[in-house]
Amino acid sequence: MSDKVDAVTPRDEDGVRRSVEHMAMMLADMGFPRMPSRVLMTMMSAEDTSLTAGDLAERLGVSAAAISGAVRYLMQMGFVVREPAPGSRRDRYRLPDQPWYGVTTAKRGFYGQFSDEADVVIEAAGGAATLAGERMVDMRDFFRFVEERVGGAMQRWQEQRPPRS
Repeated sequence: MSDKVDAVTPRDEDGVRRSVEHMAMMLADMGFPRMPSRVLMTMMSAEDTSLTAGDLAERLGVSAAAISGAVRYLMQMGFVVREPAPGSRRDRYRLPDQPWYGVTTAKRGFYGQFSDEADVVIEAAGGAATLAGERMVDMRDFFRFVEERVGGAMQRWQEQRPPRS
């Protein structure tokens, strides 16, 4: 999963760490848990294809327990895959191919389910003519719009995505 690195420009580890922390903070500000954000961005910026919990703890200056909870969360979300390390009792964690695409595709079904459930609330609230019904119709229509657009965007992404070596 490693892209070719410009051999002329040396890696700026301090710059990478600062940017990783900044991106993790941005994700946290959007509601993504802080430690999983830090772990995810650390893995995204690593030249290694996989890291152990110890590697991650060392890079982030945190305890193994903090890493354990973060990778468990990331695995549930589909951002990280756990694999056994051959000849060791430790696990290694890696990013799946196209993690952003995979997670977005997997979560896309939520929009339709949420929209369908909104129909139930609209009916139970007395219909679309009520204030609650009107709000729910607006929300339902938004999520249906997003579901439709996400599907098209995902298809266009696969069509235009440059091949990886």
